[in-house]
Amino acid sequence: MRPPSAGTAAGSTERVLTALLAMQRQSWEQGVAGHAALDLGLGDLAVLLADAAVTRQHPDGRLGDAGGEQGAVNGAACGEAVRYAAEVTGDRRFAAALDAQLRWLRVEAPRATDGTLFHLLGSREVWADTVYMVVPLLAATGHSELAVEQVRGHRDRLHDRRSGLYAARWDNDQGRLTHPEHWGTGNGWVVAGISRALRLCADWPAGVRDELAGHAREVVDACLAYRGEDGLFPDVLDDPATFREANVAQMLGYAMLTGVADGWLPSPYAGWGHDLVAAADRRVDERGLVTGVSGAPWFTAPGTSSEAQAFHLMAHAALRRLPATDAGAGRTGPAGPTTLPR
Repeated sequence: MRPPSAGTAAGSTERVLTALLAMQRQSWEQGVAGHAALDLGLGDLAVLLADAAVTRQHPDGRLGDAGGEQGAVNGAACGEAVRYAAEVTGDRRFAAALDAQLRWLRVEAPRATDGTLFHLLGSREVWADTVYMVVPLLAATGHSELAVEQVRGHRDRLHDRRSGLYAARWDNDQGRLTHPEHWGTGNGWVVAGISRALRLCADWPAGVRDELAGHAREVVDACLAYRGEDGLFPDVLDDPATFREANVAQMLGYAMLTGVADGWLPSPYAGWGHDLVAAADRRVDERGLVTGVSGAPWFTAPGTSSEAQAFHLMAHAALRRLPATDAGAGRTGPAGPTTLPR
C-alpha cells in the first residue's frame, strides 16, 4: 500500500516515509514509526514493524530491546503496533508479546515508591521522555489509572510550575533535577504522549480527562512563548543560544492538531498547529529527511532522526483529521499568536 498523498514544498509524505524506513532504529524509534504507520492507515506496515519488535523482544518483556539497550520503558512505544497486529491477525504471538510488555510495565520495571517509572536500567532517573513511551499504551490497554499515575509522577518531579515547562531529568536518590534544562523535545514528548493517550482511551476516571487535557494545554502554551520568527524553537526552549530545532514544532503541532480534532483544544490551536508543521516542513530536504532536528544517536546536536521523520508523518495525519474549517483557523503568521485563547 502506498502512503496517502500529502506533498509539501520541501518533500512528500512518501519521501519522508521512505527515509524513515531506511534509518536504523532503536526500540522507541521503532515504536514511533509504528505510530506513524497506524496514523497514516498503513496497517500492513504497522504489522511488519510490530513483527520486528516482537522478534527483538527481551525475555523480560521489553519490546525491541533484545539488542542490549538499557532503556527500561522505551520498548513500550512498540506496544500500540503490537496490539494492532494481535487484533488484525489473530496471531497469539503478538498477544503474548503485548502481555509480556504490559507485565513488565505494571510489575517488574524499576520504579520509585510512588510507582513512577525510571527511564533506564541501572539508573534511578525519571525522564520526561517516559511519558510518551508508556502513557499511551497504558491508556489504550485499559490501564488508565496507571497512565495518569505516570503523568502525575513525572509532573511532580519535572514540571516547573513557574515557567510551565518540563525539565529533562530527575534523580530519585538525590532528590533533585540533574538535567534542569527545558529541553524542547522533552516537552514535546510530554504533550504528544498525553495527546495520544487521550485519543486512544475514552474511559478515564472521573475528572481525569479534563486534568490531562488541561495540563497538556498548559505545557503547549508555555512552549509557544519561545517560538521564533522562523516558526521554530531553540533546542533548549528558554536558551536562545542553542540551535534552532524543528522536531519540537512537529511534536507540538501534532499535539495541538490532535487536541482540536478530539475536542479538548479550541479551534484556534488548529491554525497555530498548522503553522508549526509548515515551519518544520521547510526543513525537509530533497531526500525526504527532516533536517535540523535533535539528531540521533546522541540527541545533543542538530542532525536527523527517525523520531523526527515519524512526527512529520503523524502531524500531517493529524492535520487531515481536522474539518476543513478548522485546518486554517487562527492563522497568525510565522511568529504565532501573541495572545492565547482562554
